[in-house]
Amino acid sequence: MVNGYTPASLKEALEIRAAHDVIPYAGGTDLMIGEKRTGAYLFLNRVSELKRVFLEDGILHLGAGCTFTELIEHKMTPALLKEALRLIAAPAIRNEGTIGGNIANGSAKADSALVFFAADAKLKLASVSGERVLPIKEFYLGRKKLDLRGDELITEVLLPTRWLEHYYYQKVGARKALAISRVAFAGLMHIENDVIEHCATAFGAVSDVIIRREDIDAMLIGKTVVQARDAKGDYLGAFERAIVPIKGRVSAEYRKTVCLNLLNDFLVSFGI
Repeated sequence: MVNGYTPASLKEALEIRAAHDVIPYAGGTDLMIGEKRTGAYLFLNRVSELKRVFLEDGILHLGAGCTFTELIEHKMTPALLKEALRLIAAPAIRNEGTIGGNIANGSAKADSALVFFAADAKLKLASVSGERVLPIKEFYLGRKKLDLRGDELITEVLLPTRWLEHYYYQKVGARKALAISRVAFAGLMHIENDVIEHCATAFGAVSDVIIRREDIDAMLIGKTVVQARDAKGDYLGAFERAIVPIKGRVSAEYRKTVCLNLLNDFLVSFGI
C-alpha cells in the first residue's frame, strides 16, 4: 500500500493529483489528529516551484509552499503580512506551516488569509489541464468549503502591493502567545491630499468565512477626512448590521462588540 508520494516538480505533483486520491501535504500543521481521512498523502516539500517569491507588475507572487518563517524573513514580504505571520502559533509551527496550507484549511481564523482578504489577493490554482486565477473571496464557499477541484493544487497567492503600506492589524486571543483568534482584524487606508483613495477591511474568526465588504468600505472612498468623519456613523452602522457572528468559545455578542471597537479604532488611527 502506498502511504504517500513525494514529487520533485510541480508537473509531477499535478499528475499524481489527477491520477490518485491524495491529500496534499506540506507542513502538515493543520492535519487534525484523529480526523478520518482517506487516500495517500501528496508530500509537496520538494516542489521548488511552490517556494518562489517574486514581484511582477505590482503583484507579489507568493508560492503556496512558502513557510511562515520563510516569508517573515523574506525581504519582499510586506510589513502587514509579516506582523500577522509572527503571531501564528510557535516557532516550530511557523517553520513548517505554509500559506497554502493555511488557506486550504478553509478556516475563517486563518491568520494569513485575513491579510489576503483585506488586500483583495487572488489565488492561482493549477491542474494538469491548466491554470485558473480566482479572487480569494470567491475561493471560500463556506466553512471548510473551497472552490478547489479534485485535481487542483493552490500554487500561488497573487498579492497586490499598491495599498499595503498604511495598515492597522489586531489579533484578539485568549492569551498573548500560541493563541487561536477570537477576533482578528486587518484594515488598509490610503489618504492622499486629505482624500481617502483606498479603504479595505477584513474580519476573521467571526463568521463561517472571513468578512470582506467592499461595498461598505466604498462609503468612505473619495471623501475627505472631514467628510469621512461625518459619514462615520453610517459606515459603522452598516457594518453593525452586516456582521453576524457565529457562536463559539466566546459569545456572538462579544465578537460583534470587539469587531466594532476594532473598526472604530482603525478609523481613529487615521484621523477619522
